[in-house]
Amino acid sequence: MTVLKTTLLSDGPSDRALLPVLNWLLQCKITRYSLQRTQWADWRNQKCPPQSLEGKIRFTQEYYPSDLLFIHRDAEAQNPEVRRAEIRRAALDAGIAPSSVCIVPVRMTEAWLLLDERAIRKAAGNPGGSVNLSLPIQQRIENIPDPKDTLFEAIRTASEHTGRRLKSLPVEKLRHRVAELMDYELLRSLSAFQCLENDLTATLTANGWI
Repeated sequence: MTVLKTTLLSDGPSDRALLPVLNWLLQCKITRYSLQRTQWADWRNQKCPPQSLEGKIRFTQEYYPSDLLFIHRDAEAQNPEVRRAEIRRAALDAGIAPSSVCIVPVRMTEAWLLLDERAIRKAAGNPGGSVNLSLPIQQRIENIPDPKDTLFEAIRTASEHTGRRLKSLPVEKLRHRVAELMDYELLRSLSAFQCLENDLTATLTANGWI
């Protein structure tokens, strides 16, 4: 069976949390090809790291070659459609537009992880806890201003640690554990994820991969 190789080019290292999400989504879509786990493009340690998005795409294609490239940028204060247009333009300039897919969370990746309270409690090491995590309701998750801080505080609260144990809790690392444990079906309720899934389906279809 032919192997389909995929790579994630993200805004920063914390967005590696997207990798298990992408692997799950690809498995949902592709049956005709064998899938390798999506690799993450790390350009930070280069002597002259690329600065522009087009440059990062070209670097990724050279050092992390793949059939399909996921290009992630957080929308933050920008309109998500503006970000998607930037990604598509850079992919076109780099010559890989037909085999690239945009990922643009409305704020940032951490907002997606707030959907699954069970995964947060498990990642915090206290799956049976019942303390209120004060998570935003689903309808507001994409619009909260500080999803990263909200997620980290939820992990700390879920752990029910105090004192030194609370201060030493590795919330940065546990963020990735939440991503590994969450129920990805929950993401389908979010507009940004719906755009990602639609873009992926269109790209896979155009390339004859499904």
